[in-house]
This record gives sequence, C-alpha cells and structure tokens, in this order.
Amino acid sequence: MIRIAVAALVLFVAAVLPAAAEDAAAPALDLSRHWTGYLSLVIFVGAYILVVFEEALHMRKSKPVLMAGGLIWALVGIAYALAGQSDRAHELALGLVEEYGELFLFLFVAITYVNTLEERRVFDNMRAWLVNQGFGYRQLFWITGALAFPLSAILDNLTTALVMGAVVMALGRGSPKFVALGCINIVVAANAGGAFSPFGDITTLMVWQAGKLTFFEFFVLFLPSLVNWIAPAAIMHFAVPDEKPPMVTDKAHMKHGARVVILLFAATVATAVSFKNFLHLPPALGMMLGLGYLQIYSYFLNLPRRRGEEHDLVLDSFSQMARVEWDTFLFFFGIIFAVGGLGVLGYLALASNALYVGLGATTANIVIGALSAIVDNIPLMFAVLTMNPEMSHGQWLLITLTCGVGGSMLSIGSAAGVALMGQARGLYTFSSHLKWSWAIALGYAASIGAHLLINGRLF
Repeated sequence: MIRIAVAALVLFVAAVLPAAAEDAAAPALDLSRHWTGYLSLVIFVGAYILVVFEEALHMRKSKPVLMAGGLIWALVGIAYALAGQSDRAHELALGLVEEYGELFLFLFVAITYVNTLEERRVFDNMRAWLVNQGFGYRQLFWITGALAFPLSAILDNLTTALVMGAVVMALGRGSPKFVALGCINIVVAANAGGAFSPFGDITTLMVWQAGKLTFFEFFVLFLPSLVNWIAPAAIMHFAVPDEKPPMVTDKAHMKHGARVVILLFAATVATAVSFKNFLHLPPALGMMLGLGYLQIYSYFLNLPRRRGEEHDLVLDSFSQMARVEWDTFLFFFGIIFAVGGLGVLGYLALASNALYVGLGATTANIVIGALSAIVDNIPLMFAVLTMNPEMSHGQWLLITLTCGVGGSMLSIGSAAGVALMGQARGLYTFSSHLKWSWAIALGYAASIGAHLLINGRLF
C-alpha cells in the first residue's frame, strides 16, 4: 500500500501544482488539466495497484503496465488528433520506441550471456568452492558480500543475489539468524555494486545510453558505493553468530567451454564500450556483435555432435535466449511508455519544476533515491531522464547512486530483495530486513556524503 500511496502522491501533487511550472521544460501540448490527462493518471495508478498486488492476484506485473502504456498513448493520440497535431504525437512515440529498442537489445544480450554462464555451471562451481572451504559464519558474511559487490557490477543485482543467496542457504541451515543477516548483506552489496557500473543496473544503463555520463565517469562512484555496503555490514557484523557451520560436501564442475564463454562475455562488454566511445554508435550494436561471438562459438563447440560423435555437453545458444525473463522486458516496456506518456501529457514537467526548482537538485535527487525503496527505481529514473533537468555531472552521478542504492532500505525495494525473500522464505523476511533498515539508511547517508566529498569538483 505504501508504494501505491507514494506513486499516487507524486503524480497527483504534480497534477494540481500552480502555473509556476511554466518555467519547466514544457511538453508540445500541456494536457495536464485536460480530461485525457486526468484519465491517464487514473489508469497509471490503477495499473500500479495491480503491480503491487502481483503475488496476491497471481497476475504477472507486465500485464497491467502493458495495458496502461497502450491506453495512455491512445489517449495521447486522441488529444493530439483533436489539436490537429497527430504527426507530433507520432514523432514522440517513435522516440520512445527507439529508446526502448536500444535498451532491450542491450539487456537481451547481457541476460543471454548470464544464462549461458549459469548453464555452463560457472555459478554452481563458485558456490561449491565456497561451501567446501570451512569458513565461519562471520567470514562467510563478509566473503559473500565482498563477492556480491563486484559481481553485481558485471552481471546484475538479481542474478548476483540468487547466486550468493544459494551459498548462504547451503551453509546456514543450522542458523536462521545467519541466513537473515547474510541475505540482508547480499541485497545491500548487490545494489551498491550495481550503482558504480554502467552494466550493474537497468537505471545505470539508462543513464549511460541517454548520454548523461560517459562509460568511465560511473566508476568515480566506486568508493561511495563501497561505503554504502561497508557501513551497514560493519554494524551487522557483531550480530552474526561467531560460529562455524557444520561441514558439507558440495561438488560442481564447470562444463566444457565455460571459460571461453567468460572471455567472450568480457569481449562483448569491451566491444559495446568501444562502439559507444570510439565509433559513436549505440552500444546495443556492440552487444549484438558480441551475441554473434557466442553464436559462432556454440557452432564450433557442437561440431562433434554434428559429426555423429558422442557429445553430451552441447551448448544451445538459442535455448539460452529463450530463457530470458520476458515478464521483466514487457514490464520495462509498459513502464517506459506509461511514464513517457505522462511526460507527453505534461505531468513530468510539473514534477520537475516542483522537485528540481522547488527543492534544488541535491535534495530532489536524495528524495527520489529514498523513494526507490518503495517505488520501483526504473520508472523513477526514467521519469528523471524524461524531465531532463539541467544538472551537473556530479548531480547525475548523485541520482545514479541514490536510485541504485536507495532500494536497499526495504526488502521490497529491489529485485534482489524480492528474489531472496522467495529463495529464503520464512528466514529472510520483510520484518527481518526492516529491523536493520536504520543501519542501511546510515549507509545511504554515508554514501551520499562520500560522493559529495570525493567528487565535489564535479558539481
């Protein structure tokens, strides 16, 4: 219910703001007080309510937002047709299609590689090694966090959380307290690790592809992100049981070709960066070239089977493509078009004026980051990018940081937290996370302070 209240509040407050919003970047038509605008707000809030109650209703989150996005743009089309500006509505819609298409292709390739690494048992091998080392609970607490932090910068916070969560669950069967604390630590570390890398989170990828920051500029957030994880971890350390778990034996060997896939993934990332920085082409094109690397390698890896030889380690790259999470991709599409439609109607211009003119960029970015604990950070970041307030690179880095790590303050604030609640059901819960939200909030504040101190020259 908190998510609903905040989403409704932000949008409806923007809808009734006075005409002072004229200073903000105005849409082609201001429809914020037109019947199509009000109806669009109702549709958006209604869809968001259905997203919040996804588990209770057993309705995938993509379904209501797809409906909302389509209906909102139908209303945009009607309003612009009545004003005799249908061509302008068409141009605005095409801009969103282009933006979504680039992000979709980029994420599609990245997730295909992650699925392939999982299929080649790279993550199982990592988990088995950790399980067999005989570490104590406190050592494992720090090791899993220390691994989640950099892994999230390369993969994504969801995959990282699930891999590290499997380790915590395997070793914490005899200590529910360790499982709860270990999962909280992983969520914080995974979200923090994703904040300093263009590939670490969808929001950072959106900022990079929008051209607000260059690839290497993100890495100045490394120390603030590290502070965001270390501060609450140091506080929670003393609550972790100072014991050793019972020894278990876990064996898992990587499949043939796993190391080559790792190298190809690294080469794909390098190709995407090169396309963007040196050729000034969309990085998604570089990622698609990298998908070609994987396709060609899978062909040669499967040659023995084509010759009729015994070969049970087939790599079917098309199967890994089919395993991508389509619910997430379609949710992403619906959110981009729903929020983009509200922007075309004029509401994001009003919100931009209220936040960035009324509060100032620093306060606005901190508040938006905190909201990401209760409102999904993807629509929040897309809204900021659509508002496109005039900000220094230091401020764009600040919103990237806060939107990336703010979700750690509640277990429902990020995909990593939601996934681990399912994986460690009954052990890692909303209330167990909430017990340490104060420590995570201290880390949030400390990371902001670190950014303002270390990167002050960028403001």
